[in-house]
Amino acid sequence: MESVKCLIIGSGPAGYTAAIYTSRAALNPVVYAGLVPGGQLTTTSQVENFPGYPDGVAGTVMMDDLRRQAERFGADVRHGEVTAVDLSQRPFRVTVDGTHEIFADSIIVATGAVAKYLGLPSERKYIGMGVSACAVCDGFFYRDRDVAVVGGGDSACEEALYLATLCRKVYLIVRRDILRASKHMQQRVFENGRIEVLFGYQTEEVLGDDGGVTGARVRGPEGVERVLDIEGFFLGIGHTPRTEIFRGQLELDDEGYIVTSGTGSGSTALLGSTETSIAGVFAAGDVADRVYQQAITAAAAGCRAALDCERFLIE
Repeated sequence: MESVKCLIIGSGPAGYTAAIYTSRAALNPVVYAGLVPGGQLTTTSQVENFPGYPDGVAGTVMMDDLRRQAERFGADVRHGEVTAVDLSQRPFRVTVDGTHEIFADSIIVATGAVAKYLGLPSERKYIGMGVSACAVCDGFFYRDRDVAVVGGGDSACEEALYLATLCRKVYLIVRRDILRASKHMQQRVFENGRIEVLFGYQTEEVLGDDGGVTGARVRGPEGVERVLDIEGFFLGIGHTPRTEIFRGQLELDDEGYIVTSGTGSGSTALLGSTETSIAGVFAAGDVADRVYQQAITAAAAGCRAALDCERFLIE
């Protein structure tokens, strides 16, 4: 049976940053990168808003840089998926790929979240080529162009309003005949001259060619079909945190995100601790962040989780 001081579940900016800090603290972390090493950024063609890359960087390249930096300091980064955890007592028992068991004195959860998609084959085909689930990440590429956002809640409205500051035209495709967003958010959308709300419409197909998205075929009330001439297709229907294996053990909010204490001590109280409902288990990145969900905030949370973990083990 293998025993480790610090086990990091998940990779991406949060997991790899936590690995860098815990390695430098001589905690000899073991990192299980999961089914998609590097997380959501590996599906992003170009990242231009992460400090230190003035010319932008491919998501896969940036994640490889972070992984190699963590390994440079001694992090043991492994392929494999954590399939079960027992957090009832320390050391915690963790099962990898259904067979290998590890006992861990501490755990940093950085399993991230996955964007919700419509499930269209054409949508998957153009991910990274015009289809995106993050307007803040990719909106810059569509400056002065026409785009569409799918969704009717606050997230979709926020995406549409952000894109309206950059794009020439934003279609907001709403399946129902009303917006589910707050009244204030609805008012902002309706008052924005660059946003056209399409009530009662569903996306049938994302259109494109070798260069990326060229349009979207949508069907509206009474079966009326319409083709939108757009170059960007954004999903604003939310994210699903990867917390299935923690249900019933860690406190989760109503959307499944891990709840952190936010109490901290000393200087950590300024930002809030990454401690979860179980002492010795910490959460960092999108798995505990339902608001910002950016690479830079995930990396910062990974740093905080590593420092919280180090203090816990010392005390």
